[in-house]
Amino acid sequence: MIDVCLLGCGGSMPVPNRTLTSLLVSINGRKILIDCGEGTQVSMKILGSGFKKIDTICLTHYHADHVMGLPGLLLTIGNSGRTDPINIIGPLGLGYVMEGLLVVAQNLPYKLNLIEVEEGNSEITFNDMVIRTIACDHTIPCIGYSIEAIRKRKFDIMKANNNNVPMELWSKLQLGEEVNKDGKVFLPDMVLGKTRRGIKISYVTDTRPIDELIYFIKDSDLFVCEGMYGEDEEIEKAKINRHMIFREAAELAKVGSVKELWLTHFSPSLTEPATHIENVQEIFENVIIGEDRLCKSFKYISDN
Repeated sequence: MIDVCLLGCGGSMPVPNRTLTSLLVSINGRKILIDCGEGTQVSMKILGSGFKKIDTICLTHYHADHVMGLPGLLLTIGNSGRTDPINIIGPLGLGYVMEGLLVVAQNLPYKLNLIEVEEGNSEITFNDMVIRTIACDHTIPCIGYSIEAIRKRKFDIMKANNNNVPMELWSKLQLGEEVNKDGKVFLPDMVLGKTRRGIKISYVTDTRPIDELIYFIKDSDLFVCEGMYGEDEEIEKAKINRHMIFREAAELAKVGSVKELWLTHFSPSLTEPATHIENVQEIFENVIIGEDRLCKSFKYISDN
């Protein structure tokens, strides 16, 4: 199961009842944070989600509304008693940006592992999940993220017996280890069942709707996408500022065959995003207009 919380849904600057961009994803007891705008800690406090178990922070780009909550958050995590390293992923310039932010967050009691995505497109595996990135089309280098929970294959006793696998090797093979016994190599595939579908969460903000995003978000259980402007008449402004209108996000969701769409990163001038929901539902019906601390749990599909 994956728990997803939209901590903040504002873009550019905070407004009353809307903090800046951030998304929290919880998988098997670990927490992944995407972006960290002002107000991120406040939303986490209200939710009671805790800080200590955040072990990976993903930054889409280095505009202030996406990173200025980070120094304070890192200090709070340190005060929570965490000593294990934290991974920070971001596009080109990550080291330079972190050097500046850490001027006001020095002497952290844990190490920061900086993972700079040079080409925009990458795949990073952390045990039970895969984080993928894609280069977006914004005014500065920017990347989108997908997080996929890897679901372990079930042990198949019939398959193990049919392949004459000794029982004492079953546990190692089930863990994915290759075993050599009496000159014969035994592979995990000899005892494991079919691949099972995991859960995929995609997050894309501060970009134009480029074609490459369609495959990237394909079949996502949840697609969290920017909706900087609600009205169709804002399309020229969106093009100039390298953002999207609601209708463009809906078209991506439809062509990408995602199951659910959350809109976020609203312009400060967009005071009532929900009044433009028809612009989305005309194209993609299963949409939620984001709001601070919108949360949902996503469960694995049954094998039966």
